Amino acid sequence: MTKKLSRRLQELQKKVEDRPYEPLEALTLLKETATAKFSESAEAHIRLGIDPKYTDQQLRTTVALPKGTGQTIRVAVIARGEKVTEATNSGADLSGSEELIDEIQKGMMDFDVLVATPDMMPQVAKLGRLLGPRGLMPSPKGGTVTFDVTQAIAEFKAGKLEFRADRTGIVHVLFGKASFTPEDLLTNLKALQETIDRNRPSGAKGRYWRTVYISATMGPSIQVDVNALRDLKLTDIA
Repeated sequence: MTKKLSRRLQELQKKVEDRPYEPLEALTLLKETATAKFSESAEAHIRLGIDPKYTDQQLRTTVALPKGTGQTIRVAVIARGEKVTEATNSGADLSGSEELIDEIQKGMMDFDVLVATPDMMPQVAKLGRLLGPRGLMPSPKGGTVTFDVTQAIAEFKAGKLEFRADRTGIVHVLFGKASFTPEDLLTNLKALQETIDRNRPSGAKGRYWRTVYISATMGPSIQVDVNALRDLKLTDIA
C-alpha cells in the first residue's frame, strides 16, 4: 500500500523540477519548501559509489559545520576521576563513570553525543547493543574516544557532527536549519562535501559521487548538481 502524500507536500513538489539544481538555487528552493509549523532542519542525502559491507569501502568520520547545526547539542561524558570534573566544568550536560553507564543501561538517553575516555571503553563496550543502532557508540574515528574532553565538548557543541554511510552507501546528514540563509547553508554543505572527499575509502572504485539530494525535514527532495558543488570554492560563497 503506497503512502498518500499530504496536500501540502503535493503542492510543494510542484515547485521542484526534475533536474539537478545549482547549489545556491537548490538551497533557496529548500527554504521556500520549508512550510511546516516547526523549525525544520536542512537534510542532505548523498549516494556514494561504495559498498560498505567491505571494510575498505566504509565511511565514518566527522565534519565541523562552519555555521553550526542550529541545534542545542547535549553532550554526555563517561570518564573517571578528575576527567569527570573537567567535563562538568567544560559544559558537559551529563558526566560520570560507572554510575552513568548504569543509567544508560536502564534506558536513560538524554544526550545527542556520548564522549568516553579511552580507559573507560572496556566498560562502555557493554553498551554497544544499546548505543550502536542509535549511532551513539563512542569511536576514535568519530572523535568521541579521547582524553581531551574539553576540546571534544567544545567542538560538538559548536557544530561538529559524526556521520557514516549506511549499508546501501548513502550518507544522511543534517547540515543546519532551514531558517539559515542560503549562503550559510551552502557553506555547511560545501564543508560536508569536502569532508566526504577527504575521507574517500581506499576501496572506492569508479565514480565516487552518484547523487546529492537535499530537503527540509518535511519538504520534497531537491537534486543538487554534484559537479557544481565540488567545483565551488568557499571563497565564492558570499
